[in-house]
Amino acid sequence: MESAVRRIGVFTSGGDAPGMNAAIRSVVRTSLHLGIDCIGIRRGYHGLINGDIVKLDFESVSDISRRGGTMLYSARSLEFKEPFGQEKAIGTCKLMGLDALVGIGGDGTFQGLLALANHGISVIGIPGTIDNDIACSTYTIGYDTACNTALESIDRLRDTMKSHERCSVVEVMGHRAGHLAVSVGISCGATVVLVPEHPVDFARDVAEPIRQARLGGRTHFMVIVAEGVPNGGYGVAQQIREELALDTRVTVLGHVQRGGSPTARDRMMATYMGNEAVRLLAAGKTCRVVAAQGEEIVDYDITEALSMKKGLDQRGLAVMHALTGVRQG
Repeated sequence: MESAVRRIGVFTSGGDAPGMNAAIRSVVRTSLHLGIDCIGIRRGYHGLINGDIVKLDFESVSDISRRGGTMLYSARSLEFKEPFGQEKAIGTCKLMGLDALVGIGGDGTFQGLLALANHGISVIGIPGTIDNDIACSTYTIGYDTACNTALESIDRLRDTMKSHERCSVVEVMGHRAGHLAVSVGISCGATVVLVPEHPVDFARDVAEPIRQARLGGRTHFMVIVAEGVPNGGYGVAQQIREELALDTRVTVLGHVQRGGSPTARDRMMATYMGNEAVRLLAAGKTCRVVAAQGEEIVDYDITEALSMKKGLDQRGLAVMHALTGVRQG
């Protein structure tokens, strides 16, 4: 069957996430397999506006799946949010003969794709963000690697906290979503996990679990705080010092969570999603977001995807509370 598109542009936008390179590789090689040309757009929408492109072929994406970051770079573009910026982007598509675009990123990336779709460009979005906060998808590229990176750092911290009988407050990424904090907290056996979705009651959510752990014989404590929690890790640590009289240290993991070689899961999911994105375009479909529902790869209309809401894993929260002494009700 003849493809509905002849030339695809692929780009990454917003915060980088491990596995984005694997998605780029998959988009390029699937395109070539179907007889479609593929152009890389560097620096996201900024590059699309300014014609910052590179021709991609089979060899140019060889051996990139194991690398963190994104070979196409990423940048924020305030100009693209304005109508004149979008017109420039459309002009680049026309000049380069791009029939379609594949954008890898988060909600902001998808909103940009929707704007281009309204101008007649065929578009597909792939969810890539370590926060795992894309509502239409149970899994986003980069999440597993970020969890493992944070977990490795926390395991190292625990060794020294245990030696000195301290309380360690670790701030992980998650400005508006606590998925990463919950997964990391369960995996490392944290005493406390705080997320932006739930208002913090210090006595119930922090003091009581620490007190239960101390009564059980523990002399060191691990507190995981998502960066979006009011006052962040430093604020929580100060309150612990003042109200519980514990020697407390803060570690902000920051952007280290974005880097590093992607895990097998991130490479595989990115590869499946990139392949599906190109197949959708080749079949004449547009304005879609590729998503994961469990292990199944599905797709949604971008408008529908952007309207969805995603809550925290309630089962994970219940397990965490059961293991840290937090009583329900």
